[in-house]
Amino acid sequence: MPEEPANNISGGIDGGGRAAEFSRGEPASRAEAVIDRLGELYWQKQYGGQDAFTCLVRTILSQNTSDVASQPAHNSLLSRYGRDDLAVSLADAAHDELAATIKSAGLYNQKATVIIDAASRILEEYGSAAAFDEFVRDETPETVRSALLDIRGVGPKTADCVLLFAGGRDGVFPVDTHVHRIYRRMGIAPPDADHEEVRTVLEREVPAEKCGFGHTASIQFGREYCTARKPACLDDPDACPMADLCDQVGVYPVDGEVVDPAETV
Repeated sequence: MPEEPANNISGGIDGGGRAAEFSRGEPASRAEAVIDRLGELYWQKQYGGQDAFTCLVRTILSQNTSDVASQPAHNSLLSRYGRDDLAVSLADAAHDELAATIKSAGLYNQKATVIIDAASRILEEYGSAAAFDEFVRDETPETVRSALLDIRGVGPKTADCVLLFAGGRDGVFPVDTHVHRIYRRMGIAPPDADHEEVRTVLEREVPAEKCGFGHTASIQFGREYCTARKPACLDDPDACPMADLCDQVGVYPVDGEVVDPAETV
């Protein structure tokens, strides 16, 4: 198994979780075959162990931006507000001060509002960040997901990331822009499927114990090979390790055009 890279979407070696061994039996679906092959490229791990409220804040900061932009914002936020109970500190934070602290993450005014509201809501509903963390770990995934989605500014991907990275729940496959693009381009999900429809397909066709790794490894694959504008297969099909498993929906090597799979419908 290759060593996990120090800087990746899962937080590197310090990102929580533990090494996982996945069955190398005959995959039951093309989606599972993709995840198994990703296991040959990237470090396999199981997830969980991150503090739930900290994970929620980190994921809100990552919305509509890259790790490169959101990680410094998260570090600055923890430096300013993390000395005491983070939820209490953020619930009491001045909006403009918090917005300035997280400016590198983009959409900082909007994200500051969401974070302050989320902190206030969690203290109101659970009493403390520690109680919220216990709720995320102990309640059913359906209950936790529903509660998270009821927080203003928290969408399905954010909720699923908290379930995965804090709750360590099997069977959760968060769908970000990379995952949404990749599995429609491959033809595993319908070309016009929305994020929730892609999630439904993946959680149905990928074994539960492989979903968490599948999410983070797919993001790595999307960054290195299956990029939005210039996927590796555009110039050389053999350059992509998934070539034989992919339908290349929306990729036209003859004329060099790459479109969203939904445009092919």
